[in-house]
Amino acid sequence: MQRRSFLLLQGVCSPFFLRLAQRLAERGHRVVKVNFTAGDSLYAGHGADTHSFRGPLEELDDFVETLWTRYAITDQVLFGDCRAVHRSLVEGARRHGIRNHVFEEGYFRPFWVTLEREGVNSHSLLPRDPHWYSEMAHGLPEPANPRHFDNPFRVRALHDVCYHLAGLGNPLAYPHYRTHAPVTAPLEYTGYAWRFARLPYFKRRDAKRIERLLAFGKPFYLLPLQLNGDAQIQRHSPIKSMRGLIERVMHSFACHAPSDSLLVIKNHPLDMGLVDYARHIRRLTKELALESRVVYLESGNLEAILKQAVGTVTVNSTVGNVALGIGCPTLALADPIYRMRGLTHCGDLNGFWQTPMRPDARLFEQFRRVVVHTTQINGGFYCRDGIAMTVDNAMGILEADQSPLERLLCQPLLQRLAS
Repeated sequence: MQRRSFLLLQGVCSPFFLRLAQRLAERGHRVVKVNFTAGDSLYAGHGADTHSFRGPLEELDDFVETLWTRYAITDQVLFGDCRAVHRSLVEGARRHGIRNHVFEEGYFRPFWVTLEREGVNSHSLLPRDPHWYSEMAHGLPEPANPRHFDNPFRVRALHDVCYHLAGLGNPLAYPHYRTHAPVTAPLEYTGYAWRFARLPYFKRRDAKRIERLLAFGKPFYLLPLQLNGDAQIQRHSPIKSMRGLIERVMHSFACHAPSDSLLVIKNHPLDMGLVDYARHIRRLTKELALESRVVYLESGNLEAILKQAVGTVTVNSTVGNVALGIGCPTLALADPIYRMRGLTHCGDLNGFWQTPMRPDARLFEQFRRVVVHTTQINGGFYCRDGIAMTVDNAMGILEADQSPLERLLCQPLLQRLAS
């Protein structure tokens, strides 16, 4: 096995990068870590090759390029390629011949995480060609069911709180750091506390609404909301807020959807509760004369709703993968990896209400087989078992000269050379 030199940038709010660094070092690789905040320091530890970046963002490239040279870095590892401290470093590493390994939440959930070379989501190397998936899937095994593990939300929340409590020291230790998050941690926690305190009421109310909806028999479309601050919205989408999305979809629905159809809008389960979507929707419902045609949900069984929906409108949520797997016609307003002919609706939003295109079930199975094989690893980022599984399953990919996806992308060329 070739010895590598790994540079770890910013990870998640958990011990995941610490465990990953330890395993890489145990396997004989050099590991260098850059900390950008006091929270990074808390979860990454302080080793001989740990460095703290305390300067303004415009000095970051020079700082890291010095580390690339000093330690002969061959591989760079990060979580999310759209953070301010990552964007230019991904491009810079590529120019220097350094491999980028990008971790992200799974394209398929739960029990999967994403690990890709060079970029994720709309930056992914995954093609948008349905014929490529059909061709590549033939030589791949059916994906094994992921190993399950307990992943309680309280563990993730505890890590997040510890990370941000450590961050109270940022003004002194890291005075120039600016978070990628859209709101401060205290405001975020206040919103979560208020929303989660009301969840028991929401669940009782929404269960009744869903029961009536499914028993009513009228056709309905689903609009699942996403998180305003998520990179999927802020960096991978032309739509920058859920309020704007709601307005666009409701106006189109009012003008173009069948008069007997309903629109179901469901909030994201991890929404902070800082925006009163219910009030916004009530106002639009009156303005657009959609009384009794719009149902808003804070909670509920997503798959049960999707199984009876006549269509789903999303920006680029992983809900799109769930909808396609169920066979529900899906329109993506941005450019997720599943947006391609044969899977998602090819027309515009106004036409979707009248003639939604049903996904090709065989193509979706081929797509899923290839995506899981090339970019998904069984594991998680927050609980002990999930972290251990992710570290175990990532080693072969991190140490390989080519990622599973790169090997498939090279396959046609290799076949031509062999012939």
